[in-house]
Parts: sequence; C-alpha cells; structure tokens
Amino acid sequence: MSVSSMVSISSSSLFVSFILYLITIIPFGIAVKSRKPIAARIGITLTAAGFIAQLNYFILRWIASGHAPVSNLNEFLTFFGIMLVGSFFVFYYIYRQPVMGLFLLPVSLLIIAYASMFHNEVTPLIPALQSNWLTIHVITVAVASAVLSISFVTGLIYLLKKINTNERSKSSFFLELVLYFMVVVVGFIVVISAFRVMGYSASYQFENREGETQVYDYHLPAIVLPMDSVHVSPVDGMPGSYEPADHYAGLLELPNSIETAKLNTVLWSFLVGSLLYLLIRIITRKKIAQLLQPLTRKVDLSLMDEISYRSVVIGFPLFALGGLFFAMIWAQLAWTRFWGWDPKEVWALITFLFYAAFLHLRLGRGWSGEKTSWLAIIGFGTIIFNQVFVNLVIAGLHSYA
Repeated sequence: MSVSSMVSISSSSLFVSFILYLITIIPFGIAVKSRKPIAARIGITLTAAGFIAQLNYFILRWIASGHAPVSNLNEFLTFFGIMLVGSFFVFYYIYRQPVMGLFLLPVSLLIIAYASMFHNEVTPLIPALQSNWLTIHVITVAVASAVLSISFVTGLIYLLKKINTNERSKSSFFLELVLYFMVVVVGFIVVISAFRVMGYSASYQFENREGETQVYDYHLPAIVLPMDSVHVSPVDGMPGSYEPADHYAGLLELPNSIETAKLNTVLWSFLVGSLLYLLIRIITRKKIAQLLQPLTRKVDLSLMDEISYRSVVIGFPLFALGGLFFAMIWAQLAWTRFWGWDPKEVWALITFLFYAAFLHLRLGRGWSGEKTSWLAIIGFGTIIFNQVFVNLVIAGLHSYA
C-alpha cells in the first residue's frame, strides 16, 4: 500500500470516528434521561467502534510517516482526542455512568474538529524532533492530559447539577462563561471552515525584530497586522517571490514580535463564537447552562466528585513524568539544556504546580464538591491554554507545532 493510500485511509477512519461519536450522543442521551440499559450498551458499543477507527487512523499515519503522528498541532490534538475517549472507557467500566459519555463525546468532537483546522500533511521531522524521547514525552503528556480532562467533564456535570442558574451569582456567571468559551471553539471551527471553502488567502510582508524580511500568510481577513506591513501577492512562476498589492490593511498594527497571524485567528474565533452564543441565547431565551441542566437531574454528586479526584490522582504523576521529566531529557538532547524558560515549558510547570495544589487542597484542606469541581475546570483551562494558545500566539521553541 502506498503512503498516499495509507494517509487517505487514515483520514477516512478519523472521519468515520467523528460521525460515530456524533451519533453516539443520542443513545447516551436516552440512557441518561430514561436509564435504559440497552441505550447505554448501544452508546458504549458505538463509542468502541469510533475508538477503533481512531486507532486505525493513528497506526496507519504512523506507518505512512515513519514516525509517531504527534509532531504538530493537528496530530497532537487528534491523539489527545483519542486518549480522551480511551480514558473515558477506563472510568466508564469502573463507574458505569452514561452521563460521562453524554458530556465527554461533544468535548472529544470539538477537539477532533478543532485539530482538523490545522494542516495535516505528512512531512519530514525537523532535527529537533528526530528523537524517540520526543515520542515518549508527547505521548505521555497527551495520555496524562486526557486523564486529567476527565475531571473537567465530571466537574462540569457536578456544577450543572449543583448550581442554581436561575439566580444571579458568581458561580452561575462563571459556569456560563466556561460554556461560552466552548462556543468560541465552535466559532473557530465555523470561521476557518467558511473561509477555507471560499479559498481566502492573503500575504503580508514586514521586517521582523531581527531586521529580516518576513511574509505572513493570512487565511482570514486581517484584524491585526505586523507594524509597517505591506500586502503582497506571489509572483507567478517564481516561488518565494512577492510583489506589492492593494488590499484591506487591517484594523490594528502590533509590534513585530507578536505572532499576529495566529492572534488574528484567535480574534476571529472570539468574534464568531460571541455571535453564535448570542444567537443561541436569543433563540432559546435561556442560558446554555439552563439548557444542559435537565441532563444532570439524576446525577449522583458524590460519585462525580469521586471520579474527578481519581482522575487527578492518576493523571498528575503521569503529567509530571511526561511533561517535566521526559521533556527535560528531550530538551537536553535537542537543545543541550534541561530547562530554558520557553513559554511551553513555563506553562507545563504551571500546570504541574496547579494540580499539585489541587491534591494538596483536597487531601490537606479537605476541599471537595463544588470547590474541587471549579479547580478541575481551571486545570483543564491551563492544559488547553498550554496546548493551543501558547502554540498559536506566543513565539517560542515549540512554535513548530
């Protein structure tokens, strides 16, 4: 089988898993509302089929590329989504809670769809990535992040059950804010997909802080641009050559040290996500939390709290191993130093310290229930911030992702 055939089949497998997970939400919803065992069995069977399709994607892509498919943002997030479903299986067979599948699968779908918005070509690895320690480091981090993310799902379910969203309170406001950010992710997927279908592309040339001429490719209309940038267009038949062109100049110019093309994408995501959120509110005349609360009426709060705690107990040492220990070994081999205060390294340390504080507050101070549910959601936020925002906006040694 040729490389292109394996890549094509792997992509099709990922698409099949996406469709299966989308369908699976229905039987899990029925299982939660009616507690029919047959609905839960159908849901878990379809989830297993989707998981097998995801594994097929991962294995075929690994064979086709010759290296573990975790070397860029598309591959890492896709693998993160695979491990999130894998982690769900572990906790489902221990606790038998269909409501976890009902809330976890949409999160997994968002991750898969979000990952698909980034380039997915099979490309050779740059020298810094040609190490088995990279594979060990990234796979361990993805597995750990997925296990820790279970606490986000169960923490969200706990808060939806516990908080009275009809009252104006800080808890109600922040719960709705969490759901708003999830709608923003949907906004990102919608806006990228729309402009990709339209074939939009624009290039801007500027001088970076080292005084070198650089060109940014924009796939969304520019809201922010590098300072003193000029819109250019490629010269036919001369790869890498550009000529000035008249074009929309953007709304704001920022220092050339900022990854403006990536920041532009983030701004578009919030713009479209906010419009989608307002549209949902206007049509339903309810908060998103109020729309989801009926699905949590039969939830056992103490069980959700226990699952949140157990997932952190398992995920925390895994993250310490992959995100710090294995990462430092790879850093020494790739850059001849164990630690360099790169933004990605700093946020990995912040994530580690946060979950260490989570366990300290849980075990040493007796925090539980609503308090630790909020901690689980904040912890998930640090994971996503590190894996997405740091890669997209903050320049560093990990920007290749």
